[in-house]
Amino acid sequence: SYMLMGRYEYSLDAKSRVNFPPKFRAEMGDNLYVTKWFDGCLVVYGEWRWQSLAEKFARLPVTKSRDLRRIIYGNATEVQPDKQGRILLPANLREYAGIDKEVVSVGVYSRVEIWSKDRYLENSDFDDMDEIADHMAELGIGI
Repeated sequence: SYMLMGRYEYSLDAKSRVNFPPKFRAEMGDNLYVTKWFDGCLVVYGEWRWQSLAEKFARLPVTKSRDLRRIIYGNATEVQPDKQGRILLPANLREYAGIDKEVVSVGVYSRVEIWSKDRYLENSDFDDMDEIADHMAELGIGI
């Protein structure tokens, strides 16, 4: 079990590869799974967490989870970082996430989110820390 955190910025290269942070590679291993995620970003799971996700889906009735299964698995691709630590982002996933050049990779506990830098900045306006504190209190997360 691992806890992923931190934010890293890279540029997509001419062959649609992007550096995958060494810290994340060290924790997640070489077999990575990339797919569409919420809020217009991509998600990367390591082998163990991907299997765990699959087991959770397997316990759900298909009638309640079929749409999610189609999105998560229908768009998933397995990638292995190359010797330089880069992963290839397929065209359909780049298009979905609006990724053309600048990329932000964010560790979010059990997974990594990959964003276009512009979209990340639009979705992460954390200026009002009081509002965040109130939201945490509503969720029962004591600080």
